[in-house]
Amino acid sequence: MTITRKTEPEQEEVILHLLHPLVKQWFFKRFKSFSLPQLYAVNEIHARKNILVSAPTGATKTLTAFLSILNELVDSAEKGILENRVYCVYISPLKALNNDIKKNLIEPLQEIEKLAGKSLGIRVAVRTGDTTAYEKQKMLEHPPHIFITTPESLAINLASLKFREHLTNVQWLVVDEIHALAENKRGVHLSVSLERLQKISPGLTRVGLSATISPLEEIAKFLAGSERDTMENSQPRSCMIVDLQFLKQLDLEVISPVPDLIDTDHKNMHLALYNLIHKLIQEHKTTLIFTNTRSATERVVHLLKERFPHAYNDENIGAHHGSLSRDHRFDLEENLRKGKLKAVVCSTSLELGIDIGYIDLVLLLGSPKSVARALQRIGRSGHQLHAVTKGRIIVLNRDDLVECGVLLKAAIEKKIDSIHIPTNCLDVLVQHIHGMALEGDPIHKDAMYQLITQSFCFVNLTKQDFTQVLDYLTGKYISLEDRHIYAKIWHDEATSMIGKRGKLSRVMHMTNIGTIPEESGVIVKLGEKKLGIIEEAFLEKLKPNDIFVLGGNTYQFKFSRGMVAQVEDAIAKTPTVPSWFSEMLPLSFDLALEIGKFRRLMAEQFATKKSRGEIIKFVNEYLYVDPNAAQAIYHYFEEQHTYVGVIPHDKLLLIEHYRDEHDNPFVIFHSLFGRRVNDCLSRAMAFAIARTQHRDVEIGVNDNGFYLGFSKKVQPLRAWKLLKPEELRKLMELAIDKTEVLKRRFRHCAARALMILRNYKGHTKRVGRQQVSSMILMSAVKRLGENFFILKEARREVLEDLMDIENTERVLRWCQNQALHVKEISTTVPSPFAFSIILQGRLDVLKIEDRHEFLKRMHQHVKAKVALKEGKG
Repeated sequence: MTITRKTEPEQEEVILHLLHPLVKQWFFKRFKSFSLPQLYAVNEIHARKNILVSAPTGATKTLTAFLSILNELVDSAEKGILENRVYCVYISPLKALNNDIKKNLIEPLQEIEKLAGKSLGIRVAVRTGDTTAYEKQKMLEHPPHIFITTPESLAINLASLKFREHLTNVQWLVVDEIHALAENKRGVHLSVSLERLQKISPGLTRVGLSATISPLEEIAKFLAGSERDTMENSQPRSCMIVDLQFLKQLDLEVISPVPDLIDTDHKNMHLALYNLIHKLIQEHKTTLIFTNTRSATERVVHLLKERFPHAYNDENIGAHHGSLSRDHRFDLEENLRKGKLKAVVCSTSLELGIDIGYIDLVLLLGSPKSVARALQRIGRSGHQLHAVTKGRIIVLNRDDLVECGVLLKAAIEKKIDSIHIPTNCLDVLVQHIHGMALEGDPIHKDAMYQLITQSFCFVNLTKQDFTQVLDYLTGKYISLEDRHIYAKIWHDEATSMIGKRGKLSRVMHMTNIGTIPEESGVIVKLGEKKLGIIEEAFLEKLKPNDIFVLGGNTYQFKFSRGMVAQVEDAIAKTPTVPSWFSEMLPLSFDLALEIGKFRRLMAEQFATKKSRGEIIKFVNEYLYVDPNAAQAIYHYFEEQHTYVGVIPHDKLLLIEHYRDEHDNPFVIFHSLFGRRVNDCLSRAMAFAIARTQHRDVEIGVNDNGFYLGFSKKVQPLRAWKLLKPEELRKLMELAIDKTEVLKRRFRHCAARALMILRNYKGHTKRVGRQQVSSMILMSAVKRLGENFFILKEARREVLEDLMDIENTERVLRWCQNQALHVKEISTTVPSPFAFSIILQGRLDVLKIEDRHEFLKRMHQHVKAKVALKEGKG
């Protein structure tokens, strides 16, 4: 059982030989020849081999997956042996994509029927949370041969006694956009559902379709799962990888609207930016513009309409993001498909593969923070197989310029960042144990454990964790009954058999499973006075004494109860957390290291006293940037080197001390490891300082580093040396123990673990009530021990999925073995590389133009210091 890569395509004759005459006739009426993904994969799917096809958007992946399947269904229909059951289950993360696929399957079937001159009776149907009771009933009587659904609906159908019968002996399972599922709990949930489906369909062939992703071997193992012949012995199922990531021709460039990103005043920069966007839109038929936040999406549309009223109106430009209504998004997608729109601006909502018609240019405003995401977004252009994928990244600051230059280099050189696949999620495990108990006949405890640990995400599940979850579901923790948490299944310890308990158990399962948490607005109050609303995701980031902006005023966060956050006035104090922080995508660790490597190479250029011309030549040869950008990068590094003599990089961590305008001490850590690692490092440092030096700590974090602010002087290096990789997890568990982020994540985990029911007996519990319940529940659970499974899971989710404790431990190991050196310096004005880190908290108080002026002023100070230094020299 192995993961292999297919390196050679089949000859056309091989596939022609497989195809039914009707399918062959239809195919060549539509297409001139087979695409490369089809030459690689169709024969393997026909031979019933598990396969993962990774290719860019628009590379005919979906038709590749379905060609063999349609072929066999047409062949069975013609022979009169097509049965009344599901032959293929197709899963995608998006309801919109499911409707797209249905349309794209029904059209070919109608065309094939036209060629046949009769109805073939092949049925295709979608089942999601939006499907009506009437449609569901119809599916019970006449199940679709191709069943299109989401991960959540598949799990519900596996526990549905009637529909489950139609899922026995499914031949094919297609998971589309697998990369978007594998990196979160929806994927963890799906991985166990696949094993449950395999149990009742032993001949199942698994087909995964993915855009640019890495590492493909891990995704292939995630897709295929493993076979467990004994309780101890597990072997990954075989799966073939077809990697055609770089099939399409790329036309990529990083561009800057002005030659000087720091000394140009804001008004001119802003003008140049919108003139550049307008020029690029006008030079192309349809442009898709990605921003990194929803608010920026709205702002770009508004300003383009305002500045160029003759060119843009409600008919030809629109915004698309998750906060807009489903109808609005659907209409916009339709208009895009019909070619009615000149430009669409979106946040992340159009990254995945719904067909949005012809787009000849993708613009990214600012860094997409990962190579895979950049290629995914840019891949939306030139959707046809042989079209050129054209993308431009527009940058407005020097950190973005370096980041995007390196990102583009990594993209062109095929260095894709690795994704993180969550494992051993015990809240998801609860849902599956409960679901398996509902399947009909009782199941043996060992058989259940064996089946669950065939999933890639639970292959290392311990017997201890499994037993604790089972004990919870069977009602062994009597004290939880005070919180109205009762037994949901039965377990006969004499026979080890497990089964369902109570009539309402199935209804409760159907109405409460899923992994996407319900979010709601949190009311901010000053005493009893209501000030406004913030998002839950933003509240998660807040620590007591953090300062943020709401309605133009600054407030200091005290605590939260339920869905209310209590604050006090913080007049004239600098914010520590910008309001859009929760929306920003974090920089991937792999890309952060690539940027660190480029910094190191630049440091070597300056250390060996290379001339300006030589260094600019090096930048041009190393990165894919225009002359404007190469000049700006040179100046950025030259100022850092001349001012402090140190360029922090992947082998050198710089700790910089400085005092702000109010004489408060700040320590800046130039730790370019991405925000998920820096979040972990900064909290660990703050905790160590509070414990050993008894100081309150203010924290500001971004991708390039973090700062710690104090009212009195501290010794950060002393605290840094206390951080040991082997003790980090224990320390971080203590550091997050009373934080908002743990409280919120505990609620999400408790809801997934069916401890807090969102829906019960026809009543829906509002998010506010859920949060109050979860806080009382948390106290009850803590009495059962700090290692009770749901607390353990909430901590794991914060440290592994939200933060990146694994790579943080790596960074600390590098320090231990001297692969990463630490250097301390003091400055009177922060060094150029520190500007963006220091600016982090001020971003809300400063209007965008003042922000630019702040940077400019800091820059002038640095230039003055450099001039003084050179004068003395």
